[in-house]
Amino acid sequence: MSQPIRFPEIQLYAGWGEPMRTECTIDALEVIQGEIPKGLNGTLYRNGADRQYPSGRTDDIFIDGEGMFHMFRFHDGQVDYRCRWVHTERYLAQAKARRGLFGRYRNTFTNDPSAAGLHNGTANTTAMFHAGRLYALKEDDLPYELNPDTLDTIGKTDMNGQITSTRFTAHPKVDPVTNELFAFSYQARGDGTTDCVFYLFDKDGRKVKELWFDMPYAACVHDFAITDEWIVFPFFPLITDMEAVKKGGAFYQWNPDKATHIALVPRNGDASGIRWFKGAATSAGHMMNAYRDGSKVHLDLCLYEGNCFPFFTTPKGEETPPVPPFLTRISMDLDRNDEGFEKSKLCQVPSEMPRTDDRYQGRPYGQGYMIAYRAQDGSSATARIDMKTGALDVYTPGPGDSVQECQFVPRTPDAPEGDGWLIVPVSRVAKNRSDLVVLDALNLAAGPVATVKLPVRVRSTFHGTWVPEDTLKTGVYPYKLSAA
Repeated sequence: MSQPIRFPEIQLYAGWGEPMRTECTIDALEVIQGEIPKGLNGTLYRNGADRQYPSGRTDDIFIDGEGMFHMFRFHDGQVDYRCRWVHTERYLAQAKARRGLFGRYRNTFTNDPSAAGLHNGTANTTAMFHAGRLYALKEDDLPYELNPDTLDTIGKTDMNGQITSTRFTAHPKVDPVTNELFAFSYQARGDGTTDCVFYLFDKDGRKVKELWFDMPYAACVHDFAITDEWIVFPFFPLITDMEAVKKGGAFYQWNPDKATHIALVPRNGDASGIRWFKGAATSAGHMMNAYRDGSKVHLDLCLYEGNCFPFFTTPKGEETPPVPPFLTRISMDLDRNDEGFEKSKLCQVPSEMPRTDDRYQGRPYGQGYMIAYRAQDGSSATARIDMKTGALDVYTPGPGDSVQECQFVPRTPDAPEGDGWLIVPVSRVAKNRSDLVVLDALNLAAGPVATVKLPVRVRSTFHGTWVPEDTLKTGVYPYKLSAA
């Protein structure tokens, strides 16, 4: 007899956080306000976590759960929607058993004995499209390739043997101007190792660079940044202690007595050319951008002056109070000899999930986008910041409603920076469903130019990507930097 399925009554699974557990297909979604802009043809892919089955624990965290991949296909003024599970080893094993088999986040020592030897990877964090292929990514496993039209899982891949690490990043950088792919892996030879590797792939998906180096500790390295000459790796003291993991503990521990380290890895050199900088313990999940200005490298990120994940305690089991993230610039001067860096706050409003016009990743830029103004009732807004003046332009969906990470789409392939559309998933909490809004990226305060209604709830998406219609056919992004 199969065991009954019952999720624990914890805050994570209450209200909007209740698991959806549902695949869905809806053609021609209702446009309830405005019109889809002419020429906005392509696909928005989003990826997030949902729970296939309860784990049997009450310490589940929001970044865990099976990958649920979402697709919004824009064509000729209409939008079709589809969501599908990513069929990972974990998903397939649980589907067969009809129950949860995997325990604490990334801790294989807490899994059901029947899951021995199976991978914990969930493929739940982001979508990547490169060289004509679509992938679902999570940083503790190799990529899973998906069919870009049906979202059917093709399977786990090491990209024809080119990925030599045991895992891949959840935050790749696909340069839509050069069509290059920048990627990395941390704890790259297995859980708890200090190995880090940087990869560069050309427009055809061929690996052209692989550079290995050691981290200062077995860090959590969720994101990185690129410039024209340097690859920027921040190492924050959320550290894996395998002895604690083997005893059933959390995969990361917050170590406030250890420094933040930043490695500038030469884009065209080898490990001997790495420059190191360090400062007080901080943390961050997401980088907005980085660029070089003479002898200085600027890294803009949503920085926490403390622990960004309070559910990961100190080695002594001490909980740390939550701290807000602020958009901050870390500046590293290559001419300095003291290995320090400078910090300056760019915005006084707490913010997360930063994005740019992707054409300007690694280049000097003028516009940034982020989730801001998160309130006690759960509501939040999408904000645009002018990087020169600090001025904010804000879209607020309404009381109690919240936004997920936005996606910028240029109006034309060579449009000036910021001239285009911002696509934002909106959680209509009181109505228990979602919308997808299209905003003028240079005038968020004017409100949506189009609102697309979803009669279902998109519980959670972390990150995603936009793929133009022609790019789905050719595998090549058509984007150019504006001459303006």
